[in-house]
Amino acid sequence: MKRFLMMMVVLGLALAGPGLAQGAAASGLPREGEMRKLTLSADRKPAATPEFRDEKDQPITLAAFRGRVVLLNLWATWCVPCREEMPALDRLQALRGGPDFQVVAVAQDRAGREKVARFLAETGATRIVPYLDASMKSGRAWGAIGLPTTILIDREGREIGRLVGIADWASPDALTLIDAVIAEKP
Repeated sequence: MKRFLMMMVVLGLALAGPGLAQGAAASGLPREGEMRKLTLSADRKPAATPEFRDEKDQPITLAAFRGRVVLLNLWATWCVPCREEMPALDRLQALRGGPDFQVVAVAQDRAGREKVARFLAETGATRIVPYLDASMKSGRAWGAIGLPTTILIDREGREIGRLVGIADWASPDALTLIDAVIAEKP
């Protein structure tokens, strides 16, 4: 039993990522409420730049957003929590979207572009660009272990942290966090 418990602790630390405690302490970013679920990176390493498709079905990568803070959200049309979360992502884009910030919601979905567009319309997400990766290779490249997964990326394309599961990204706590990252100087 003792050995089993030790293995579970080691597994939990491995899944949490290297340097979790140091990353949380060193960042100085405000994380209150639900934002405490955001697992901070110990050191900001460049985020992977796999290809996905824009609304015109053209290839794009995160490099296209360099210079902006990005909230990368991986979701799917069949994901019930994603349906609940999408309106908050849309409100966040309405409140903070612009030259300094962008919500990049990439559907990890083989259902196709029409189904993605219908999902966004049904959830009232009018400000979210319908990015798509039908191959779902981008989710694997970004290390997503479930949907939704949301990754906060700084202006230089480095991962700040990630949250697996649903969150209210338009809450005052989320806005405070996003504002703090936008205010960082490169």
